[in-house]
Amino acid sequence: MNIRKRWTSAPVGAGLAAALLSSCSLQSEGGAAEPGKSIVVGMSDDVLAADPASGYDPGSWLLFNNVFQSLLSFPRGSSTPQPEAAKSCTFEDGNRTYRCTLRDGLTFSNGHNLTSEDVKYSFERAIRIDDPAGPAPLLSTIAKITTPDERTVVFQLKVPDATFPSKIASGAGSIVDHSEYPANSLRKDGKAVGSGPYKLKSLDKSKAVFTVNSGYQGTARVKNSGITLDFFRGDQKKLASALQNGDIDVAYRGLTARDISKLEDSAAAANKGIDVVEGTSAEVQHLVFNMKDPVVGQLPVRKAIAYLVNRDALVSEVYHSTATPLYSIVPAGITAHNTAFFDMYGGSPQPAKAEEALRTANITDKVKLTLWSTPSRYGPATDEAFRTIAKQLNASGLFDADVKSLPFDQYEKRIAAGELGVYVKGWVPDYPDPDNFTQPFFGKDNVLQNRYVNNDITSRIIPDTAAKAERGSTEKDFSELQEDVAQDLPILPLWQGKQYAVAQDNIAGLEWTLDASTVFRFWEISKY
Repeated sequence: MNIRKRWTSAPVGAGLAAALLSSCSLQSEGGAAEPGKSIVVGMSDDVLAADPASGYDPGSWLLFNNVFQSLLSFPRGSSTPQPEAAKSCTFEDGNRTYRCTLRDGLTFSNGHNLTSEDVKYSFERAIRIDDPAGPAPLLSTIAKITTPDERTVVFQLKVPDATFPSKIASGAGSIVDHSEYPANSLRKDGKAVGSGPYKLKSLDKSKAVFTVNSGYQGTARVKNSGITLDFFRGDQKKLASALQNGDIDVAYRGLTARDISKLEDSAAAANKGIDVVEGTSAEVQHLVFNMKDPVVGQLPVRKAIAYLVNRDALVSEVYHSTATPLYSIVPAGITAHNTAFFDMYGGSPQPAKAEEALRTANITDKVKLTLWSTPSRYGPATDEAFRTIAKQLNASGLFDADVKSLPFDQYEKRIAAGELGVYVKGWVPDYPDPDNFTQPFFGKDNVLQNRYVNNDITSRIIPDTAAKAERGSTEKDFSELQEDVAQDLPILPLWQGKQYAVAQDNIAGLEWTLDASTVFRFWEISKY
């Protein structure tokens, strides 16, 4: 199975100063909101695809989550999927069969009825197209789909998969009109026809315009009359200026600490308040080791690095406390989170233990090392972060580390070819379950491409945990997995992000759009 992933393009809100957050306020739902007002949201990401059979980037999934319905969805603040287009869904046959009954009266934004035929068509189409940037890997456990009647759809699974509801509650489960989307190829006109709370009115390189879908039948309660997404294509200064000038109502993904400081000190910000809203996130970033590399392929070298990396300094100096140190594969807030790497390597630099690890392998000279980055994908802070890590390693006197960066396409090709020894990978989950932080990393054809093999993880832990419907019962197995990985060190967790949105003070509801599900809910935002 070839796994693709919605790699994060940069730490969400990376660089927002912690000092600013003490004076920030969360908007409440009280007061006299005017649902009729439209809202302009600026973001640094692009929307790379309007067809849910493609597009694994954050911008595209933002579109999917608001224009299309899935059978299930994640309610605000919850990691447990609930019925959305479905009236009910249940497992049968030991988690190998999943049966859903659709709501009554579902229609697409073009007026066509939404039936079980469309559900079946949508899933089979995504699997058949298998776009390199698409969600097909999340649907890989589907063996067969049947539709006993217009409102019933039955998924036969290849193996027991208790995570299946979470997978189809994500953008991968988007339902399309079978008469609007070609069966064997992507729709390429930039249009979208769904049954979600919003309709896509237009999409170009500068913006996307969404209007409310009056025919929507589901759980969302829309609190505005439409959303316009303005794309700033990585131009953080322009994004900050737009917020300052009142050209946008909300800045989502992209402002730095310096931008925020300027906004708060400016006359415009003084005359019209600006709020910084903080939310939870399961976004993570890891240092990845090529297990076949002649240098870091040696466990003592990886252990020495693990003993020396100072995460506290990293998140404080580079990310201005908009991230937290991460010592586990499964992040905080997700079932089975633990502190395996803290327990094994400590929370502060230990040069003596690092030196001891190297000496056990008879390594007495400074270890020459290059840390590889790709700021075009993960943002300029990534280079700064890697320079900070290199400085930490070199300060021990045990390493001679430097940093190099590449354009993303070259970066990925060289990783696939096994040419990079130490590199960065960022991760935004598809669904808030420990499976999504382990199976793609350590399963067959894993996305890290670092040549790590652990048969106990791939043959026992991953399939056993996938079969357990009660997700709390997986904690022991996932804890064992994380302890094994901490011992083997194919990756070193660095930080877990937080989510931020910065808005004019007449905007409410943003706190309900920023949680571990990563669903940015347009419908929760209102303007006063």
